[in-house]
Amino acid sequence: MSAGLGRVVRAGGRRRVQTVVMTLTTLLAVTASVLAVGLLVAASEPFARAFARQHGAHLTAQFDAAKATAEQLSATAHAAGVTAAAGPFPTVDLQPRTVTERQFGPPPGIDLPSMTIVGRPDPGTDLDVLELTDGKWPTGPGEIVFSARDGGGGTFAVGDEVMFPAAPGSPKVKVVGLARSVGRTAQAWALPATVTSLTGSNPAGFQMLYRFSKAATDADMTADRDVISAAVPQDALQGSASYLQVKTDAEKVAATFAPFVIAFGVLGLAMSVLIIGIVVSGAVSSATRRIGILKALGYTPAQVARAYVGQALIPATIGALLGIPLGNLAAIPILSEEGDAFGTGAATLDWWVSVVVPVAALAAVVATAFVPALRAGRLRTVDALAVGRTPSLGRGRAARHLLGRLPLPRPMSLGLANPFTRPGRSATIAAAVALGALGVTFGVGLALSVGGVQTALNRRDSGDVMVYMAGPQEARMTRPGAPTMPDPDPAAVQAAIKAQPGTVRYFGSNIGELTVAGITGATQVVMFDGDATWGTYEMVAGRWFDGPGEAVVPSAFLDSAGVKIGDTLTLSNAGHTATVRIVGEVLDLSSDGHRIITDVRSVSGLDLKQNFGGETFHVDVADGTDMKSYLAAINQQVEDKGGHAELNVGEISQTVVAMDTLAGTLTLLLVAVAGLGVLNTVVLDTRERVHELGVFKALGMAPRQTVAMVLTSVAGIGLLAGLVGVPAGIAVHDWILPRMGHAAGTRFPPHILDVYGPLLLAGLFLGGLVIALAGALLPAGWAARTSTARALRTE
Repeated sequence: MSAGLGRVVRAGGRRRVQTVVMTLTTLLAVTASVLAVGLLVAASEPFARAFARQHGAHLTAQFDAAKATAEQLSATAHAAGVTAAAGPFPTVDLQPRTVTERQFGPPPGIDLPSMTIVGRPDPGTDLDVLELTDGKWPTGPGEIVFSARDGGGGTFAVGDEVMFPAAPGSPKVKVVGLARSVGRTAQAWALPATVTSLTGSNPAGFQMLYRFSKAATDADMTADRDVISAAVPQDALQGSASYLQVKTDAEKVAATFAPFVIAFGVLGLAMSVLIIGIVVSGAVSSATRRIGILKALGYTPAQVARAYVGQALIPATIGALLGIPLGNLAAIPILSEEGDAFGTGAATLDWWVSVVVPVAALAAVVATAFVPALRAGRLRTVDALAVGRTPSLGRGRAARHLLGRLPLPRPMSLGLANPFTRPGRSATIAAAVALGALGVTFGVGLALSVGGVQTALNRRDSGDVMVYMAGPQEARMTRPGAPTMPDPDPAAVQAAIKAQPGTVRYFGSNIGELTVAGITGATQVVMFDGDATWGTYEMVAGRWFDGPGEAVVPSAFLDSAGVKIGDTLTLSNAGHTATVRIVGEVLDLSSDGHRIITDVRSVSGLDLKQNFGGETFHVDVADGTDMKSYLAAINQQVEDKGGHAELNVGEISQTVVAMDTLAGTLTLLLVAVAGLGVLNTVVLDTRERVHELGVFKALGMAPRQTVAMVLTSVAGIGLLAGLVGVPAGIAVHDWILPRMGHAAGTRFPPHILDVYGPLLLAGLFLGGLVIALAGALLPAGWAARTSTARALRTE
């Protein structure tokens, strides 16, 4: 009997359509689940994983080369508490100028913000191992690698040329690669000799990287920094950066990702289990008559159940094995985008994900196949043999009778009534299509909302051109040997901007720190000078300030300070005070949202010279203006007045890109899995009703009418699923987005949540219909092509 049981299992492969559908269903289900589970795992402690993988440094220290020698800095590797060190690496801060003409990005001749270039002989092996995301490491002079996050990421690409006008000879260098540092230790890297050549004969500074035995808290890092500072000559340490701030930023982005990754992950897993259940149980239920034959031949219910579990496991195992590499391949670009958003680099899927997910999928196959097979096996042999391909007598006849009275063509009324013949099967496929419609609705809404957030955040830096001015202290802090910067003259710079042809409007802004009564430590204050109504921040609630004495604040400030719109704040500095009233809440994530935005006249009575940096002018330029010529003319006017103009290069958040990519990929997978569920159900249905189709054909039903009947049989299910899935998707969107905002430390304006307009809703409601029709199209064509004689002979 065992040999016969093996033949029964192998016979399942003769049902090619079901076998292919089950293989594809399991393949896509495992692919979606591997991706979903892998992303959930990757979003858990991403910085810790990347920090361990790249041997990140706890402290990045910058030293003045004129006050400390390379030998003195090397000796700090043996300071108390230091467990590992790398360097010293020569450094220079320079402002790059674009040279290469590109379709996207700034045009040639544009000066970009100053960046730190570090000289390293290789990407590193001990500390801060740089991961090349594109290109190669420099092998000679005149080559440079930019940070994929800061210097690259759309501004520069491999193969571009870059000029450094302030370096001796205004040299050009070629971008040969893009790299990522988990600690964001620099914006660019080159060979040490290249960096030295950019400074003349001696390096402008040195960088050292350290790891310490105790570095878990800010207090630990402060103590570690003091140890390093004491080990070098006085004032040699110019600045330092702790890994804890980068860790906080990465974890904050990961926390923002978590709600929607979890939502998509749960949705994908639920869809996978449901579709596997539909396909497997449908395959078993369609074989009830064959099960009766097996029982007549002497097979026990347990043997029958094992046989049909085996039949289901063969294609499911093939699909699961194929789904493992496909899921891993699909995860590569997604994890890369997610790593860019976290700033931690592309992670890899944990090995156990590729083991647990397919095992769980096959367990679901076993469970869903065993129950209906055992139930059919327990039927009396005569009852099982009596069950043919046609539905039970009388089931669905009332629906056909009622729908037949509608003023519709007969094939359409027959199709609309067909789901009532097997209501259980229809309900499961409706659930699958509804989940697909839910995923599409949520994915589209998420993409629109995060795009709206990106647009809103970009409003913080309005203007086509930014004219920067050095603050009083910055004007006196120059590199050794560099010419002294001129004293800043904001009034003269403002006059030059106003007089420049092409200027439409402008306003000034400045950022500094003041003390706020009731709040510990200094608070960042942004001052606007001039009419900034065209460049205001995105309002969450309340209104923008109208003049002095009023202010707006981010959501995080309201929450942390325990204040609300309408409350007053007392700002103080050097014994002077000023009062402002909160009139609005704005969308702003800078400085963790702990800032106050107000009119410059609100704080005019305070001594601000030592607390604020240089003013920035936001300039709106007339359409059609040659930006290169405009920038050159502005710089010619303002550089001797302490100003410098740069093109305001619009940035696209890596978080937004990653979210859009992930949402799009998972949505397509969900739709594909739902479509396969429809395909399998319609295949089973048309095969069970093949004799009935033959009768219809014999009575004169044309092939196109057959197609219309089959498609109509799922159209009602698709429309109903859309009516259920779309509101559910909107509900998930409206539940997830505020939690993402909370994780990021903000609330969102109403228009960022209300993204479902009437036209979009109409399209989404038809989404379920489209999924159902797409899944039914192939079996409908098969039914139309089946000859009448063959259909009538089939029992």
